[in-house]
Amino acid sequence: MCGIAGIVALNANAPGPSRKALLRMLGTLAHRGPDERGLYRDERAGLAHARLSIIDIKGGQQPLNDAGGAAWIVFNGEIFNYVELRAQLISLGHHFHTRSDTEVLLKAYCAWGEAAFERMNGQWAVAIWDPSARRLVLSRDRSGICPLYICEHQGQLYFASEVKAIFAANPAIPRALDPVGIDQTFTFWSTVPPQTVFQGVREIEPGHVRSYARGEVRDHAFWTPRYPTCPNEHFGSDINDKIDAVRNALETATAFRMVRADVPVGSYLSGGLDSSLVAALGSRFAEGRFQTFSLRFSDAEYDETSYQRLMARAIASEHHELMVSRQDIAEAFPKVIYHTERPILRTAPVPLFLLSKLVRERGIKVVLTGEGADEMFAGYDLFREGKIRRFWGRQPSSTRRAALLKRLYPYISRSPVHTQAVALKFFGHGISAIDAPGFAHQPRWRSTSAIKRLFSDDMRDVAPRADPVTELLDRLPPDFAHWTSLAQDQYLETKTLLAGYLLSSQGDRMLMAHSVEGRFPFLDDNVVELANSLPDACKLRILDEKHVLKRVAQSQMPPEIVKRKKQPYRAPNALCFVDGGGSSYVDEALSRRSIRAANIFDPVAVERLHSKCRAHAEAGAADLSNFDNMALVGVLSTQLLFQQFVTDRPAGADRIVLAVDADHQHASGAYA
Repeated sequence: MCGIAGIVALNANAPGPSRKALLRMLGTLAHRGPDERGLYRDERAGLAHARLSIIDIKGGQQPLNDAGGAAWIVFNGEIFNYVELRAQLISLGHHFHTRSDTEVLLKAYCAWGEAAFERMNGQWAVAIWDPSARRLVLSRDRSGICPLYICEHQGQLYFASEVKAIFAANPAIPRALDPVGIDQTFTFWSTVPPQTVFQGVREIEPGHVRSYARGEVRDHAFWTPRYPTCPNEHFGSDINDKIDAVRNALETATAFRMVRADVPVGSYLSGGLDSSLVAALGSRFAEGRFQTFSLRFSDAEYDETSYQRLMARAIASEHHELMVSRQDIAEAFPKVIYHTERPILRTAPVPLFLLSKLVRERGIKVVLTGEGADEMFAGYDLFREGKIRRFWGRQPSSTRRAALLKRLYPYISRSPVHTQAVALKFFGHGISAIDAPGFAHQPRWRSTSAIKRLFSDDMRDVAPRADPVTELLDRLPPDFAHWTSLAQDQYLETKTLLAGYLLSSQGDRMLMAHSVEGRFPFLDDNVVELANSLPDACKLRILDEKHVLKRVAQSQMPPEIVKRKKQPYRAPNALCFVDGGGSSYVDEALSRRSIRAANIFDPVAVERLHSKCRAHAEAGAADLSNFDNMALVGVLSTQLLFQQFVTDRPAGADRIVLAVDADHQHASGAYA
C-alpha cells in the first residue's frame, strides 16, 4: 500500500498544479508511504506518490511512465497476478524495465485500455495520466480495499488516498460536513460510495473506472457482484468437490499474498475461524519465521487469548500479543478519528490501530487478515437472524418459531434476545414483509437510525428529505429480485458495511496509520466469484454459518477453534470515555459550546446522554445499552471529526514538505 495524490486542470482556463500544493498533499500521506516520495508535473497535471516499498524495492519508484513517455501512473496497492499479466504482455511485444507490478499495470492499460482492470486480481487505487490525450483515468479495486477520493474546485480536480490530502492542497477548498453523509453513517454505520461525510468530496466506487478527457467525464463499473438467479438451497451431490474448490482457491489466494512480496509477511490472529485459517495457510508459504499478532483485552468479555495461543502453537508461529485497556482506547481515540476521516459507532478500530503499531515495531510491513470471510461465506449473525425472521414471518403468530432467536448473539451481555418480550418487539417489527428488499437489515438500520433523535433542529432541517434506505434500495441491481434471500442479504452487507467500515475504518486506515499493508485472501477475486456461486446451504446450512469453510478448516487447525461458537471481534465502547479515560478532551468535545459549534447534535440531548453514561459507570455497570454505546461513540467521533477537519487544518503538511525538499527524494518529469 502507498499514498497517491494529484491535481489536474479540467479546462484550459484552470491553472496548472503547483509544486507546493503537491508537496502539501504528500505531507499528509507520509504515514502511508514512509520509504520514498515522488512527483511528476506538467502544464496540466501533477501526480504525487508516497511509497511503502514491498515489491521491487529498488526499481519500483513512482510516478512511473511507460518507455515511450505517453502515460504516467501513481498506484496504491498490489496486483497479485502481475507475473501472469507480465507474461501475456511480453508475448504481445512489450518490454519491461522493472520487476514491479506498477509497470505491469501501466502497460496493461496501454495494451487493453480500461478493459485491463477486468483482468487484474488485486487491491488498488490508481491514477493514470496521458498528457497527449489530456486524459486522467482513476480506478479502484472490486471490494474497495484501497481508498480514493476526488474533489472538483474552480476548474481543478484533486484526488488522493485520503481526504486530508485534498484539504491540504488548497486552503480555499470548503470544509464542511455533509448532512447526507452523516445521515447515511447514522443508518448504515458508514457512507455508501460515492457519498462521503464531507461536502464536495466524493469517493470512487469499488469496481469502477472514472475518466476525465477534454471536458468529458465518464464513470462505469468494470465489475459488479453476481449471484445465481435461481434458488439453490441444497448442496447437490458434489459437496466434497465444492469443499476442494474452496480449499484450492484459498490456498492459491494466500500463496499469492505470501510470496509476491519482497518483504516478510505476517498475519493477524484473532482466535476465530477466519483469521486462524488464513494464518494456517500463510504459515505454509512463509520463508523463515512466520509472525502472528493478536489483541488481548483487560475486559474478559472481549478476550480470546486462549484460542489465539492455541492456534499459534499449532502453526509454530512467532506470536506477539498486545493487551488493550479501556484507558488505551480512550487515549488513542482522537488519533483514530484523524485516520478514519469519518464518524464511527464502535471503538473496534482503536485496538487495531494499536496493533498495527506493534506490527510495524516488529519489522513487518504486510499482514494477512481474515476480513471478507463473513460477507462471502455468510458468517454474520445477521444472516442467521434474517433466515429465522423469514421462517417466523411465514407464521407470524407462532411463538415457537420466534423462540429460535435465542440462538443468536450469545456473546452480548445485553442482547435483545435475552428478554422474550423485547425480542418479539424488536425482531418482530415488519415481520410479514419477508420478501421486501432489505428485510434482514431493517432491524439494524432502524436501531442505528434511532441515534438521529439526538440531531439538532438545524440538522433535521438540512438533512436529506429522502430516506437513505429508500435511496439505497432504489439503486439495486436489475437481477437483485431474482437472487435468493441469502444472496440479497450478502449483497447489501457488502454494499453498506464492507468497503466503508470494515475495509476502511477498521482496515486500511488502521493499518496504514503505521505504514502496514493488509492483504485479504477471502477477498481474492477468484475466491469471491466462487463463494458467490455456491449453493446457499454451503454457506448457511440451517443455522450453521460458513459451513463449507468449517469443512475446509477441519484439516488446518485444532477442533476447538473449528467448533467454537462464533464470537465476532468487539471492543469496550462508551464506558471507555466515562470511566476516567480521556476525560479532558471528551468533556470538551461534548460540551454545549462544542456541540453548538458543530451544530450536528442537540446540546441538551447530548448532555443528557453523557450524564446517563457517567452515572452507569459510577454505579459499576458492566455495560451500557446498545443505543447508548453507539450514540456516545457516534457523537464523540463526529465532534472530533468536526474539530480536526472543519475547524482545524490537516496536520503534518508543512513539516513533511521541508523533509521532502531537503531530502531531494525521487522526482520525475520536466516540471517536477
